[in-house]
Amino acid sequence: MSTELQELLDSNRQWAAETETREPGFFSRLLKQQTPQYLWIGCADSRVPANELVNLLPGELFVHRNVANVVVHSDLNCLSVMQFAVDQLKVRHIIVVGHSNCGGVKAALMDSRVGLVDNWLRHVQDVRHLHQDWLDGLPAEQRVNALCELNVLEQARNACHTTVVRDAWTRGQEVVVHGWVYGLHNGLLEDLQITADRAESVDPAYRRALARVKQRYAH
Repeated sequence: MSTELQELLDSNRQWAAETETREPGFFSRLLKQQTPQYLWIGCADSRVPANELVNLLPGELFVHRNVANVVVHSDLNCLSVMQFAVDQLKVRHIIVVGHSNCGGVKAALMDSRVGLVDNWLRHVQDVRHLHQDWLDGLPAEQRVNALCELNVLEQARNACHTTVVRDAWTRGQEVVVHGWVYGLHNGLLEDLQITADRAESVDPAYRRALARVKQRYAH
């Protein structure tokens, strides 16, 4: 085994021992139940570790990650995670989380060819095309982060329109969808204030959040 991999295993043992010392019986309790209140749909970027950012322990946050935090109705992986989280775990909050200077968003903005992921990033390019005129009016150095935020709004809206969330709302289950962005430069999460708890609130929440984003980038 390589030295690098052995270091990971050693670190794991140290973490497990420290966790058990700090909270005796932690893993025994974790084995018996999983009751997170939150589903985090975030980017696969290694600099954005979901649990650590919100200081939650294993079992307290259900997580799905992909390149550029995309939620699309053809992605059975994401939809399966959402359905398990909503129907089985009864999470109360679905949080779509993007981050500043996202490499996937940057590639979509610049039409960069990366490889197979180019096909996946077409979803982010759709967001770019939808807001192209406004993005073109921004200084070049602001466009990536602006598109990161726009992408969060669009993917949060997509989450609201999934059959998983719509069915939950129809049967009266409490599920609230949110859109956040994480700043790599300061380690802080920001609520973009697209928050919807029923079908009728989705479009008004989206419009208000979009207006706020555009206002912040106004110059």
